[in-house]
Amino acid sequence: MSKMLIVDDEEKIRAVVREYAEFEEFEVTEARDGMEAVALCRENDYDIIIMDVMMPRLDGYSACKEIRKQKDVPIIMLSARGEEYDKLFGFETGIDDYVVKPFSPRELMARVRAVLARSHAAKQGGGDTQQRLKFGGLEIDLAGREVYVDGVRASMTPKEYDLLFYLVKNKGLALSRDKLLEEVWGYDFFGDDRTVDTHIKMLRGNLGPYRSDIVTLRGMGYKFDPENDASPASSR
Repeated sequence: MSKMLIVDDEEKIRAVVREYAEFEEFEVTEARDGMEAVALCRENDYDIIIMDVMMPRLDGYSACKEIRKQKDVPIIMLSARGEEYDKLFGFETGIDDYVVKPFSPRELMARVRAVLARSHAAKQGGGDTQQRLKFGGLEIDLAGREVYVDGVRASMTPKEYDLLFYLVKNKGLALSRDKLLEEVWGYDFFGDDRTVDTHIKMLRGNLGPYRSDIVTLRGMGYKFDPENDASPASSR
């Protein structure tokens, strides 16, 4: 049975999400604020977290950052703020999906299933794909979900890992922004091209001297090409 943590200071919201989650046979735990959620995550493992943004004591974004220091667990954020800036900020903190209030509980559970399916597929590492790849000083452990830049482990959000791993598994292939949105974020994701561009920018920042391994294809998208002339790996 999958375990879900629901974090919201509104009891009615928690009750509605619990009802639908238990109907789909989730084991549900509730927290009333971010501090309580962080404490629970220190002591327990969850398969997915549903978390509100605006809460007393510790807001959802801050709680997400603290939880990410301990666990790599999918997080869906709930918020009354639906502006693109707010959504992109959420993804920069490492969340997996963003649902605007008021929301349909059925849609939320559909998103839960989609996020869990993508998380499970990412952890499987692709089965027939080589699990540890090295491109010069850039080392990528697909199974362990770790990236090393010249021997130093890079700190990335789960979505940055997903994006890099998808690019690497399709090394040398031109991938459109729409294709990346579909494969990395899922068919039901609300975002647009700027979501991909924002994450590529953050990802390149974490790759340091190997940022040029991700090549921009003007008017189209991106590809992972460690053998391009600008890459440090091509000269090693």
